[in-house]
Amino acid sequence: MTSCTPQTAACGCPLHDSAEDRQRLTIIRLILTFLGGALIINSFIAEWIFTADPQRASFSAMIGAILLGGPLIWKSIKDLMLGHFRMTELASLAILASFTSGLYTEAGLVAFFLQLGQLIESRTALGAQASIEGLIRLTPTTAHLVSDGAEHDVEVISLKKGDIIRVRPGENIPADGIITSGATSINEASVTGESLPVDKGPDEIVFAGTENYTGAIDIKVTTVGEDTTLGKVRHLIMEAERTRLPVMQIIDKYVHWYTPVILMLSAIILFFSGEPSYAIAALVVSCPCALVMATPTAMVAGLTSAARLGILIKNVAHLEAAGEITAVVCDKTGTLTTGELAVSRLSPLEGIEPAQLLYTAASAERHSNHPVARALLRVAQEARLELGEPTEFIEAGGKGITATLDGKKYAIGRESFLKEQKVDFSKLSEPELKESEGFSTIYVAENGVCLGWIGLEDHTRPEARQATDELREAGIRHITMLTGDRWGVAKRVAGELGCDEVVAECLPAQKLELVEEMKKNHLSVAVVGDGVNDAPALAAGDLGIAMGAAGSDIAVNSASIALMSNDLRRLPFLVRLSRLVRKVVYQNLVFGILFIVIGITLSAYGKITPIMAAVLHCLGSVPVIFNSARIVRYGEELS
Repeated sequence: MTSCTPQTAACGCPLHDSAEDRQRLTIIRLILTFLGGALIINSFIAEWIFTADPQRASFSAMIGAILLGGPLIWKSIKDLMLGHFRMTELASLAILASFTSGLYTEAGLVAFFLQLGQLIESRTALGAQASIEGLIRLTPTTAHLVSDGAEHDVEVISLKKGDIIRVRPGENIPADGIITSGATSINEASVTGESLPVDKGPDEIVFAGTENYTGAIDIKVTTVGEDTTLGKVRHLIMEAERTRLPVMQIIDKYVHWYTPVILMLSAIILFFSGEPSYAIAALVVSCPCALVMATPTAMVAGLTSAARLGILIKNVAHLEAAGEITAVVCDKTGTLTTGELAVSRLSPLEGIEPAQLLYTAASAERHSNHPVARALLRVAQEARLELGEPTEFIEAGGKGITATLDGKKYAIGRESFLKEQKVDFSKLSEPELKESEGFSTIYVAENGVCLGWIGLEDHTRPEARQATDELREAGIRHITMLTGDRWGVAKRVAGELGCDEVVAECLPAQKLELVEEMKKNHLSVAVVGDGVNDAPALAAGDLGIAMGAAGSDIAVNSASIALMSNDLRRLPFLVRLSRLVRKVVYQNLVFGILFIVIGITLSAYGKITPIMAAVLHCLGSVPVIFNSARIVRYGEELS
């Protein structure tokens, strides 16, 4: 037999039906519940008015009991026929025993409170499902397609890759794409969890379901429907809800013993007390709705809290694993740093002006799209330099460039590249060479003679130090930084962040080896990277976390957890959230077990009637629901 799963409340309704269907079913059940309840109340009134004819009151109670208890009993029969074992059979047996004993009022009231409790549970699950499906409702159903200079409305499902759509201020973006014209501010909270609007212009990526604030923009469609970033967000959340925590698997292992044990205890109570109502009360109070809901309610609340901050968790086991991490391995570029180079130092040789060095480098590099070239052009623009036009421009990928400017030959790039060009470094002193070690350095040479060097830095993220401090407070023992950059740069960044260990000039294969070595030393390792060149290490870690994964298929697919934004504070939050979810699960389980033990004990001594047991059963789920619900708003200060 299969045991009760977290996707099934005590009533056996799956969490993953559509919200609309479940809403309709809940309304029908609500009507039948209150109609049956009205008949039970009517039986009390009829008994008071028609004292000489108790059959009228009895008939009203019987019809009410059938309306209320019939669906529960029929559901239990169907589950048993299908081989499913959902533990609602205990409540059904109690109702059936009361009904066959002629205790129609008791049977009806027990069924009424059980139905009421299940409606509360269903409403809670429906709210979680609706919040997830609300993500999809953020995407409009129609789009303004621009074709042959004209604009007309079309269904979003008819959009194709390469279509141009127009989005006006106040509208939600219908598909992922790239802005072709216009500039605006966009609220991306539904995808990244960032509350502040983001300024966007031509050639920048936008996501379906985000809200356009200020300007009209034209977008070239790249993905639509389930393939959009928001579609993947929903899919990952739904998949995560279907997975099982280890603690839930332990419960499943022993759950098939539960009903036989409870039936045996009820039989013992009946044998020694001689009171059927005592045994019925024990059956009702031991229907373990609080126990069944203990884990899934906390799990869904944790997933919701994470998704609100743009943290996508593919498997609930990964959420649990985050709380057990003892070491964090971070890539430097794009993870701990912004990934954008900025000119920090101009160091010309004697007789060369800094402005001349910058003019030469920026002019020669102006046709390159390399991050170094973009950094040089930015600072030249800020200095308001009129740049020259280079000719004979040749770029050696990842090394440097050569070009002719004002009739002179220039070479700009790494030291090794310039040495290949036979550049003379003799005028560069040892102190100057040593000083350049803390920077990402490019050298500038004119007609084979070095003119000086330019130091660039990839600045650490503003929140990076706070994030590493909070990781230490959370008990993370080892924080290691890996980078392919030079040792001088790596040591500077590691010093700023307070990393325990730094490994520089590190290739992807070496990163993988380091992670494997740490695991052999009995450390639980989380690897944090951009999901591209770090993919092998991400896959090797006990937990792979991809930073800035919005719009990146590689990042979403290569990691266990994807952070849609670049805010490093999400890392310690994830660890704290994992531990909070686990704590709440254990609190719920302890409460559920104590509730059942105390309830059966009270039933054995005749301290509670079947009706009181039904009321307690209904109320027993409320603390579990509210205890789990507090997780949803956890971490609001980061949004």
